[in-house]
Amino acid sequence: MVKLFALSIFYKSPTEARLLKSTYDLQSFSFFQRSTVEEFMTFASKTIVERTQLAMRQSVKQEAYMCHVYVRSDNLAGVIIADHEYPQRVAHTLITKILDEFTAKISSDVWETATENSIDFPVLPAYLARYQDPKEADALTKMQNDLDETKIILKNTIEAVLERGEKLDDMVIKSENLSIQSKAFYKTAKKTNSCCSFS
Repeated sequence: MVKLFALSIFYKSPTEARLLKSTYDLQSFSFFQRSTVEEFMTFASKTIVERTQLAMRQSVKQEAYMCHVYVRSDNLAGVIIADHEYPQRVAHTLITKILDEFTAKISSDVWETATENSIDFPVLPAYLARYQDPKEADALTKMQNDLDETKIILKNTIEAVLERGEKLDDMVIKSENLSIQSKAFYKTAKKTNSCCSFS
């Protein structure tokens, strides 16, 4: 099952990564596990950002999850935590889109000192919900799926046409056999009728 669990935005200072904004979808976990899972995901995201060099993208396997991270050259970083089935290209496209929008709305002057509560960036939950299904959210993935479906339909159609062609060939052979048999019947009937003629 394709699933996005977390989206986070960090500011990477020389000593540590500071969480600027995050959102989580932890509905698949029991109510009592959610706070622990959220803490783990925040810690894992922070650690991965701190260990990623500037202007680099990477995807890291962390137990049952894939952590996709992009640290820009301006020290702004984005992290997505998803399951292993979530397409890597879609995850990195989403990170880039979120960081670009964050840069447009939040001045870089406040990144270094801001906290998660002081930043007003309410679009993260909407992105998390929209990108749960990567086929619908990403145009290229959707196009690839449509293309795959079209190929399957085309293959089935070609197979059906070939089967019809085989059936037509069988009918032609049967009609030729019928034609030969009808000619033989005509000759036999003519011979039979010629001996019984009364004049």
